[in-house]
Amino acid sequence: MARLLRFGLALVSFVLCTRAAAAEESTVERYAFLTNGERVGTMVVATTGHRVTVDWSVDDNGRGSKFKEAVELGADGFPRVWAITGTAWYGAPVKESFEVHGTTASWKSLDDSGSAQTKRPMLYLPNNSSLWNLGLSLRLLLAAPGGRLSVLPAGELRAERVREVRVGREGAAIDATAYVLWGLDVTPTFVLADGKGRFLGQVSAQGVVIDERFADQFEALSRLGEALDREYLGRLTRELTHTFDRPVYLTNVHVFDAAAGTVGPATNVVVFGQRIAGTRTGAPPADAVVIDGAGGTLLPGLCDVHAHAYAWGGPLHLAAGVTNTRDPGNDNRVLLELTREIETDEVLGPRIVRAGFLEGRSPFSARTGFVVDKLDDALDKVRWYADHGYTGIKIYNSMTPDWVKPIAEEAHRLGLRVSGHVPAFMTSERAVRDGYDEVTHINQLVLMFLIGPKDDTRTPFRFTALGERTAALDLQSEPVQRLVRLMKERNTTHDPTMATFRSMLLSRPGKTSPTDAEWLDHMPGPYQRSRRSSVLDVKPEQYPTYDASAQKLLDVLRMLDREGIRLIPGTDDTPGFMLHSELEAWVAAGLSPARVLQLATLGCARYLGNDQQLGSITLGKLADLLLVAGDPTKDISAIRQVRLVMKGGATYYPAEIYRAMTIAPFGTKPNVTAPASK
Repeated sequence: MARLLRFGLALVSFVLCTRAAAAEESTVERYAFLTNGERVGTMVVATTGHRVTVDWSVDDNGRGSKFKEAVELGADGFPRVWAITGTAWYGAPVKESFEVHGTTASWKSLDDSGSAQTKRPMLYLPNNSSLWNLGLSLRLLLAAPGGRLSVLPAGELRAERVREVRVGREGAAIDATAYVLWGLDVTPTFVLADGKGRFLGQVSAQGVVIDERFADQFEALSRLGEALDREYLGRLTRELTHTFDRPVYLTNVHVFDAAAGTVGPATNVVVFGQRIAGTRTGAPPADAVVIDGAGGTLLPGLCDVHAHAYAWGGPLHLAAGVTNTRDPGNDNRVLLELTREIETDEVLGPRIVRAGFLEGRSPFSARTGFVVDKLDDALDKVRWYADHGYTGIKIYNSMTPDWVKPIAEEAHRLGLRVSGHVPAFMTSERAVRDGYDEVTHINQLVLMFLIGPKDDTRTPFRFTALGERTAALDLQSEPVQRLVRLMKERNTTHDPTMATFRSMLLSRPGKTSPTDAEWLDHMPGPYQRSRRSSVLDVKPEQYPTYDASAQKLLDVLRMLDREGIRLIPGTDDTPGFMLHSELEAWVAAGLSPARVLQLATLGCARYLGNDQQLGSITLGKLADLLLVAGDPTKDISAIRQVRLVMKGGATYYPAEIYRAMTIAPFGTKPNVTAPASK
């Protein structure tokens, strides 16, 4: 009888709950993820009362995250339950949950777990989720005192209103408000909300996630993202740039001679205007600006040849001493505009040498630069790049292999360098024979020794094969040595992006990758957590093999250097910090710190063709300099302790830049003495 009674009560409860749910308002919202004018993803958000489900799917260049989320919100709008399943960008599995019971909040993912006692509701930020969480975060931040919220598991978010905007075409345009969110990443996030505070999307110059109603507005929304970057970053640029109208004496500094690879005795270096005016001994004159180097090392500005430019990468580059970069492929309009803004000092950033992105049309195409489906069109785009001041082209994964040779011939006829990934079903040896001047990424160079002729490298297989098979690679085998001989014969260059691939292979759940160990603790809490996650779908029993493969990549780099192959440092990852990690990886491979610094300064400038103005601390050259505490020719990690950076004589203090971007500084601002203005 009792059992029957319990069943009857449960049935009544179910009927009442069902009726209540039916009475609750239900909505479905759809969003499009767009890059370079093409849709690469979709987000569908279904809401019934306090319950939300999210379906997020991205497919871009054979990669893309895919999540299903179920969220239950409390009456206060804070999440009480959050469950996420799916796969991360490179294919690692995702299973994450969050629950609140009483005053205890707990979370668990495949990477970490934890709990916290909370006397008041707190916002939880998942480690892997759709962009729906941006709308939730904004809504709660706007209701919070000062637009600030402490978040779980760690960190603080801040929201600021930027300005009112119009979204959509004339007849269907609506009023919206643009906000900037700080604390989610190392760079700010710009989001849009309508007049009721409803999330409309995220905008940036390179990519847009937007309400489906405005999915045909990529160019306008991309331009809006550019404008918001320009306004906000322009203000910071004016605050963070220091210029002097008199000689600047950098006193008590040890100068790194990039040609000789040596560090000299303490001296003074003089800068006037944009250029180096020479070295001096003795006391500075009374009218000089004096910056005390405190016995540190003064180096030429560093170079990153694999830096896909975006507005907020600029300050990160400069704060790390990176003043010379190459962009190996971008949205062409965005890149040209950003280059102009940096050159006219509207926003701070490094010098940019441009390479044009050229991709073939396939289901795996990367939507960057130009995507072509005919050889004649590809040749036209090569000519477009030459006409617009690009110095080279970068060929990508889906390009038809038989087109590489005629594309390279046309590029060379126009004076352009040819670099890139090795297209699927092509070998790096054939790419070099068909005209590549440079092979980009260590995996693209060695995959020909690891896979079969029918294996498709347009998917994450190009990463997992690297981890599973590189350890067994015999560097003295004839195929390897034949490629090395060919590269020497053709003077082929290699941009290995070693730190990025070691980070990928060595990522472990809840662990800090060795490539991140020197800098990650300085970052915002949510970003730290995201970097302590698995990148690939690697099982624990595979860890030893992946570790061995990561070590073998260092062996490859050491062999290439020993054989005289020109190496140039690039990152394809977080600006600034990862270039330092790249240089550390090269030292771990066996190159001396002094040689690595030579390659990252004068060697890189020579490759990019701007060594007449950059790359060494020489009378008359542009004053692109960085001052570090310690001597990086003895300990390469000293390169992180940047105290001052100059770009064309304009002076920046990294500690100021980092604080403005919610990053803990690595070094202190030097003592500056400036005479009173007349």
